[in-house]
Parts: sequence; C-alpha cells; structure tokens
Amino acid sequence: MSYNKILTEEKDNTVKITLNRPEKRNSLDEEMIRELTDAFVKYSDDKKTRSIILTGSGGNFCSGLYLDYLQKISEYDILENKADSQKFRNMLLAIYNCRKPVIAMVDGYALAGGCGIASACDFIVSSDKAQFGYTEVKIGFIPAIVMVFLLKRVSESHAKDLLLTSKFITGQEAYRIGFVNYVTSHSGLEEFTLSLCRDLNTIPSSSISLTKEMFRNVASMSFESSLEYAVDMNAITRMTKECRHGVMNFLSKNKK
Repeated sequence: MSYNKILTEEKDNTVKITLNRPEKRNSLDEEMIRELTDAFVKYSDDKKTRSIILTGSGGNFCSGLYLDYLQKISEYDILENKADSQKFRNMLLAIYNCRKPVIAMVDGYALAGGCGIASACDFIVSSDKAQFGYTEVKIGFIPAIVMVFLLKRVSESHAKDLLLTSKFITGQEAYRIGFVNYVTSHSGLEEFTLSLCRDLNTIPSSSISLTKEMFRNVASMSFESSLEYAVDMNAITRMTKECRHGVMNFLSKNKK
C-alpha cells in the first residue's frame, strides 16, 4: 500500500522507514500509527529484507502524540480509549516482534511515544544532538505502555528517573544508562547506521529471527522451562539450511 505519513526506501537488503511529518516533529496520529504497523508487518515477512532502519525526517525522530490527536482522545470514553491504546500497543509490538533486526536512527527529539518507539527497536543509534525524554506525567498522563518496553532496556532505577521526572537526556547519557546502543556524530549518523545494517545483513536471517524469538519468550519462563525451550530451539536451528551450510563452511576452513 502507499503511505501518506511515512516513507519507505528499499536499498539492497535494508529498508529505511521514515516518519514524515517534519513540520510537526514527526508527531504521531492515528494514520501514522496505522501505517507504521502495516509497514512492519509487511517487511517482517519480506524475504528480501534483512534489516530495517526506523528514523524521522527534518532533524527529529518523533515528538510523541500530535496535539490535535491528544485533544481528540481526551474526549473518548473508556472503551474508545482502550481501543485506541490497543492500536498503539499493536504498533510497538509490530516493531518489537519484527523478524528482522530493527535499528532506530535517532536525531533531534525522541519524546514520549517517540521514545517508546525507539525502545521497541532492537538497536538505538543516537546522534550527539539527540534528546530523549518521557513527558507524559507533566500533563497528568502516565507512560503506561512505553514503560514495559523501557524496562527491557534499563534498570528500574533509571526508568523511574526518566518517567517520574520527565527530564530530557542526551544521547551520551542515554548510552551511559544502557538505553542507547551507540552514539555517533550528527554528520556520521546515517553512515554508522548503514554500516551496522551491512554487518547484520551478512548474518543468516534464520539465526536472527530465531534469536529474536527467544528474547521474546525466555523472559516470561522459569529457569527450567527456559532451558527446555532452549533445547528445542537449539534442535530446530540445527535443521535449517543456513545452519548446515554455515557449519560446513566453518569445518572446511578449519581443515585447511
């Protein structure tokens, strides 16, 4: 399908998805949430795609919910609010559950729901000009859904510091607390991210997909159950063509 508020660019085995409302700092509305969900479901199943970059246009990543959208949902009843919250959750899950590695390439502001989007990605690459923050409590809202994803990246202590104070932090500070994976210069942000994608694109896609599946499942299992699950996943992986081919190549190189 064609999109109105996001751009998609396919280059080799990497897809770049760009939030495209620069005049609104790429703030979210219903249409953008729907389009992002659709795009990630599509590229998760696309055999050619091996990595995905998620970024924003106009020097910012995403500033959270659009003001007009906030006004609209402020008038919803409880059932309408729940249905709308589920759409936001489904978007984050589409990113988090994507079979391909997803890299958030963050410049400028990543705030509230925008910070939540970044946290749902597998990697966050930040420029030295990026600003991260969860501003929900300042307007009497709570960062409920995004908190779940934040706690997968940082400790409860750091999460409380971000969520309860609504303070902004730089890319360097986000890296220090473990929220961000890499920090690079503003001018070198895209090349660094593309280089990371090129490295990821050389890794067997089945290994990436199955490893991501384990991350989704292991955290909710007991120690014994997770080990049993790991045994099953180990056995399944050994049966893939990519694993067999990789083992044969490894053995042939070490026999020389």
